[in-house]
Amino acid sequence: MKLDQVQLLSSFYEKDHATIQRELLQHGIDFSNIYQELEMSSRFVDTHMDISFGDIPVNLHSHSYYEIVYVLSNSGTQYLVGTKRYQLQRGDVIFVPPGIGHKPLFPSQLAEPYKRIVLWVSADFIDGIKYIYPDYTPQFTEQVFLLRTLGTPWESVGTHFHIGLKEAQEKKEGWQFALCGNTMQLLTICLRALLEPETQPMKSEKPELLDDIVSYIESHLHEKISLADTASRFYVSESTIGQTFQKKMHVSFYHYVTQRRLIAAKSMILEEANLDLLSEKVGFTDYSTFYRAFKKEFGISPREYRNLIAENQQSLL
Repeated sequence: MKLDQVQLLSSFYEKDHATIQRELLQHGIDFSNIYQELEMSSRFVDTHMDISFGDIPVNLHSHSYYEIVYVLSNSGTQYLVGTKRYQLQRGDVIFVPPGIGHKPLFPSQLAEPYKRIVLWVSADFIDGIKYIYPDYTPQFTEQVFLLRTLGTPWESVGTHFHIGLKEAQEKKEGWQFALCGNTMQLLTICLRALLEPETQPMKSEKPELLDDIVSYIESHLHEKISLADTASRFYVSESTIGQTFQKKMHVSFYHYVTQRRLIAAKSMILEEANLDLLSEKVGFTDYSTFYRAFKKEFGISPREYRNLIAENQQSLL
């Protein structure tokens, strides 16, 4: 479902999560998995305000587009992107390329709502930059980066997030052009900050048991992963791992492993013609198990998803 359709269904900016959840469920939409299923409404750039109160966990998810998040609050929220975990604060910028699993990790009690401006940029938009400037390739398009801007020369990047959001909300004549132009300026500021020797990149949190297990899962997706073997490898009990994932991820250990495998499958689904082979490459024992898990997580079958992505790409040619 496209972002603007969800916003129309739920009056996204005006209601609390419990109300939104009830309304979306009436349309067959699971709020906790909504970020996994959302599609861009426009061809190039979308932006919106998002607020979480910590009452409903957000599942691990990925997108087929670039997601750039500008944090507006000091809520105590952490952010898992790939295998790294970061403590967020106001003014942070998070850049997540397509296909990278990510999710906010809420504390047991939020200091304040987790508020952010979210910018979605299509691969088509990035390709357009390359077309206009064939001798220049943006150097950040395939890497995750987290930029701390508060109190730095790059703090002005926040202004561009707000300008883009205002354009998208007011939708005055030519707003799409203004939004795309503003996004170019925003990306340029981020790129200059990354290339500046004095810029200090955000450091991930000191690795804990959760981080070590997440890294282990990431590097062994194609293999059999069991709770018993993982517990033995890290010299802890199975219950310790189970409790850690429920507390920090709000999912079971096995559900997290399945989510990571499905995210990997989404990234590979256009590259591998044989879906049976694809399911094996991401660690499923057979295609039927992969099929059921994929449809349960994303609402459509692997083949339907592949056709949808292929049709979307074809429509943009």
